[in-house]
Amino acid sequence: MIVIGADTHKRSHTVVAVDGVSGVVRGQRTLAATDDGMLDALRFAAGLDEERVWAIEDCRHVSARLERMLVAAGERVIRVAPALTGPTRQSARTPGKSDPVDATAVARAAVREGLESFPAAYLDEAAMEIRVLCDYRNQLIVERTRQINRLRWLLVAIAPSWEAELKRGLKSQRVRDRLARQLARLAPGAQRRVAKTILARINHITQEDHDLLDELTALVCAHSPQLLAQRGVGTVTAAIIIGHTAGAQRFRSDAAFARHAGVAPIPASSGNTTRYRLHRGGDRQLNRALHIIAIANSSTDPATRAYLDRKTAEGKTRLEAIRCLKRHLARRIYHLLTPHPDTQNPLPPKSANTELLLT
Repeated sequence: MIVIGADTHKRSHTVVAVDGVSGVVRGQRTLAATDDGMLDALRFAAGLDEERVWAIEDCRHVSARLERMLVAAGERVIRVAPALTGPTRQSARTPGKSDPVDATAVARAAVREGLESFPAAYLDEAAMEIRVLCDYRNQLIVERTRQINRLRWLLVAIAPSWEAELKRGLKSQRVRDRLARQLARLAPGAQRRVAKTILARINHITQEDHDLLDELTALVCAHSPQLLAQRGVGTVTAAIIIGHTAGAQRFRSDAAFARHAGVAPIPASSGNTTRYRLHRGGDRQLNRALHIIAIANSSTDPATRAYLDRKTAEGKTRLEAIRCLKRHLARRIYHLLTPHPDTQNPLPPKSANTELLLT
């Protein structure tokens, strides 16, 4: 068996095949990041060994197209976190840095850590659509915040009293309409023109955001309605979970999913002291979504509050108790995204007792 490491770039990909046991290099190739180049990669791999695994350095945009093509072709693909290749580079006898060196480091990191310890790539086009729209919406929100800040500073120069009235910002349509009427009463000038242009842009972004939320709600309901039915899970949170999970089937267990989400505890014991520390790795957006659900449930769900109180009574801090809750949430969400085929209705409604979540 061979392991093929890939160092991906915008214009080209370099692949290096190593022996699945010894890590000895069996071949390498640099290919264009085009359809023809990816077909060449498949021919290159087929000429080396019938039993093979592709280890792709998880670089989001630059590796996504190659990964999707390989999965569609029936290849086994695993994702290797870039941080894991550092120790391999340091222990390599070949000094320096190049694309073949990097691809070799990816392949050997997969061999060193064990192929089964990595999440497999999974082709979920619906989850991909949700993630693209969710990421675009996040960019819109950032842009709207930038425009609102720019407008408020401009209002300080035009009419400080108007800016002082915006205590809750410009999220309300009523507030934006009132500001538009105030600007219309000003004498013509560059400041008025710029302020009206920025306000119109804010209105446009807000309307686009509302349309995206409606579209995301429909997509999430079609993909995983059981997730949206859970307490503390809204459209945006569910979209983040679905998009960043990218197919829960690629994780061998809920523990692997929790590790991917950055909520699995890291042992930090020494001598007579037994403790666990915060995991700062994993997908931070997925971690953030779990944190939002945990905080929402801690405020609204009696079973969750009782669980946190019990953990606090055991000597854990509030943050440590929240981390324990997030680990339970990861288990629950993993099983929601991969329901057992024999289960007819495993999902309690939002108003139901969620003691099952904490067992």
